[in-house]
Amino acid sequence: MRALTLLLPGFFSIATAFSPATTSPKAILQASTQFKPSTSLSALPDPDHLASSLEIAANIRDVTIFKGKTLSMLHPFMMFGMLGFSVSTALLGFNWRRQRTIGSEISDLKKTLPDMGSAKTLSEAIAIAKEADDTALIAKYEAATSIEAEINSLNTERKEIAAEGPRDKHFSQGATLAFLGTLFAIEGPLNTYARAGKLFPGPHLYAGAGLVVLWALAVSTVPNMQKGDDTARTVHIGANLAGIGLFAWQVVSGIPILQKVWEKTPWP
Repeated sequence: MRALTLLLPGFFSIATAFSPATTSPKAILQASTQFKPSTSLSALPDPDHLASSLEIAANIRDVTIFKGKTLSMLHPFMMFGMLGFSVSTALLGFNWRRQRTIGSEISDLKKTLPDMGSAKTLSEAIAIAKEADDTALIAKYEAATSIEAEINSLNTERKEIAAEGPRDKHFSQGATLAFLGTLFAIEGPLNTYARAGKLFPGPHLYAGAGLVVLWALAVSTVPNMQKGDDTARTVHIGANLAGIGLFAWQVVSGIPILQKVWEKTPWP
């Protein structure tokens, strides 16, 4: 690499001289005589050392650990695990959404309650109405007790969801999924190339590429979601649901590949 850096200035001088306007023999001769390495040849790397380094880089795919069953099995097992992790992350997202939207349901139900005057609950309002011996008002309040019970149930549900902390867990798992998913989506083809010296385009490879795109799309909607953009939320949910479906199909399409690798790939 150092040798290439040292020789580049001279190569650029010759390349400039070979432009269409200066392609005469005289111009070419002048360009070749102007070529001066920026340092002496004695400072260049040892050719044997350079050749050895290039040989190592060219044959890295022949290293046993890259071709063996250990790394080959890492990809499918990680993908199996991340499919379940994706479902878990989605459920956390729906719980967080439920926690946010349950408040509007409670507000709508409260609007249907009758005016209770100074009373804070229907029980208090019924007691006051009984003291006044107002049978019509008592019947009105008693009819609304089912609505109050539903409101109390929703309040309890919201507290239980909030105690689980789905918002932070969803963000944390989503970020982890995006990182590990992308990492092993790249690791899989690299491992295939290390073993076979080529890739095998097909449904499994295309599904993996599509899945990474959907993850990127879901992540890109987060800033707008935090600003309250419902369209971004819809796109986020749609991309993740489509991603889970594509993920499941990718896992199924990868099972025959897994069987072949298990049968034909030696340890380690």
